[in-house]
Amino acid sequence: MPKKVVPEAERRRRKPAKAGGVVLSERLYIETALRMLQEHGRDGLTVRRLGAALGADPSSLYRYFRGTDDLLLAVGDELAGRALRGWTPTGDWRQDLRELGLRIHAAYLAHPQAAILTASRVSGRSHEIAADEAVLGVLRTAGLPDAEAARVYHAFVDQALAFAALDAAALALPHTARAADEAVWQATYARLPAATHPHIAATAPRLVARMNTSAYPTALEMLLDSAAATLARVRAEGGVVPGGGEGGGEGGGAASCSGCSG
Repeated sequence: MPKKVVPEAERRRRKPAKAGGVVLSERLYIETALRMLQEHGRDGLTVRRLGAALGADPSSLYRYFRGTDDLLLAVGDELAGRALRGWTPTGDWRQDLRELGLRIHAAYLAHPQAAILTASRVSGRSHEIAADEAVLGVLRTAGLPDAEAARVYHAFVDQALAFAALDAAALALPHTARAADEAVWQATYARLPAATHPHIAATAPRLVARMNTSAYPTALEMLLDSAAATLARVRAEGGVVPGGGEGGGEGGGAASCSGCSG
């Protein structure tokens, strides 16, 4: 079950602690954790190293977080917040959902080490909740019944985070390892003979052109196509009321996306 959301104001001490003239805060710890993950990976994110980086006693962390795992959940929530920052719905459900997916994917890839550790987690924090509300709002306002909105939401969120984790893992590899992996498509697959591997040989130039880039935009369009087909079927069956929701079904009112920008 998601943990209870605790507002940052309730997590702070009444008098914020200072370290080397710097006022400690939950946000400062999150930003420092992102930097340390980027530079050193998970092994660099320890209570002692965080304290050293901030010029603070290591135990200061526990004024804001239960431990490094709780800090990681906050880091994941920060990435969700960055994805939402500046986003506003346009009223075109497909454009809005596409934009949200690409923003989520990009926000995580900007911090590959953090993405690997947080993409599979559920924090129940404010930015994560705002992102979930935004996605569901787009789907329900488009006219999907609640059951279908939940189904598409599940696939949409898991797809975005799964590709974020996959692509982040590749970006987090040492440069030499990543370059070697990328070279395999040209050095091996492109040279397989049609006599033994006819299907690979036939598509090899296209594989070389595509396989070292993320498949997420393509997969996202496939998901949007599926959602559009579902929406068309629902409309054809007369299951939509103006503004979204279900006629006579559960949750007949539509959710609004206004204010979902986090």
